[in-house]
Amino acid sequence: MTRQEAGLSARRNAWREARRKAVAEVGGQDARLLPLVTVAPYAILAVLTAVTLAAKHGSPGALLVDLALCAATALWMLWMFTLHPQWWARPAVMGVFFTGLVLLTGALVVREAWFGFLTPACYFYAFGILPWPGRLAGVAAAALVAGDAQSAGIPKDDATGWTAFAAVLVVNVVCMCGFAWWEWTTETRGQERDAALAQVREANQRLKATLDDNAGLHRQLLARAREAGVLDERQRMAREIHDTLAQGLIGIITQLQAAEQSGDIPDRWRAHFAAATRMARESLAEARRSVDALRPEQLETAELGDALAGVADRWSVLHGVAVRVTTTGAARPMRPETELALLRAAQEALANVARHARASSVALTLGYLDGEIALDVHDDGCGFGTPAPPPQPGGGGFGLKAMRERIEGLSGTLRVESAPGAGTTVSARVPHPAAEAAA
Repeated sequence: MTRQEAGLSARRNAWREARRKAVAEVGGQDARLLPLVTVAPYAILAVLTAVTLAAKHGSPGALLVDLALCAATALWMLWMFTLHPQWWARPAVMGVFFTGLVLLTGALVVREAWFGFLTPACYFYAFGILPWPGRLAGVAAAALVAGDAQSAGIPKDDATGWTAFAAVLVVNVVCMCGFAWWEWTTETRGQERDAALAQVREANQRLKATLDDNAGLHRQLLARAREAGVLDERQRMAREIHDTLAQGLIGIITQLQAAEQSGDIPDRWRAHFAAATRMARESLAEARRSVDALRPEQLETAELGDALAGVADRWSVLHGVAVRVTTTGAARPMRPETELALLRAAQEALANVARHARASSVALTLGYLDGEIALDVHDDGCGFGTPAPPPQPGGGGFGLKAMRERIEGLSGTLRVESAPGAGTTVSARVPHPAAEAAA
């Protein structure tokens, strides 16, 4: 390929690209109608030129003028429109082009009426390249030229002729401008509909993105909920094991050691052995109920005050320490988890007394106050200073932590007060609003 051919090919490609962009930008018109402004005007003008050649071949002077006007019209369309598609999106340039085309067409119509058949090309350009409201003025101008061609045979030597001439012009202008108005309103509504559909599509895309985000967050929440559920269950099982199996095993070991030390006294040996056996059975039953997440047997058969009294009696018999149980206020129903937390707190407090306090008596008080339930366990043992001493072997240090988790999990508070030689008091407070009591 020579340099000249390469340059020609590049210009051709550039022209095609400019034409493609112009088609996409000009007035929002349908690209399928593009031949009406790029091919049809030349075809119409060629036919009319041939007709002129056939009709005026005997009048060379008039024929030459008509051919000059036809050539000027063709060159005007070629240069101002066809060869420069990048100008199509420039309203000012297209206005100049259309004005020149209408003037040339008008001059041809003045010379010969059959050039009125060129006015459809003017309409094509008016609807295809002129934006609103310039399109309305262009259509009116083309309609005047068409009306002039249509009324060429009407004599204009009297009022009747001029009236008929004016009527033809008015009919052309009104009909074509009315059609242009209807076409513009239809186009505007179509654009509004397209814009609304685009907004709906965008809203749907945003909604889909939001739903996808929500689905992702939902999956994360489910994963975290499962993790939290597993952790809560582990903590529950740890508390239940400590409050049932661990305490039961400690008691069994204590009774077996006592039985071993009283081996020479059959009655005491049998009593300690029976106590160990009973505690093993109770611990096994409580372990099974804990695994099944059931309430302790004490709360299944009695109210909280009676259940605390039963726990205190069994503990007193087992450890030989007197326990005084007192209930104050009017007893009222409460949530099962509240009863369980207070029962386990009392059991843990008594277990700590048995392990650490060396007490001679214990006072356990359950109080039904106006807005809360209070549980106090006080012993007259050796007490401890602040900070508390480290847990003894076998205690594990988990009891107070588990007790605090249970109470604080119900929006309650747990306090431990002690002093060397002054005993220890464990106080648990759990909210008990009137609405909860009614429930």
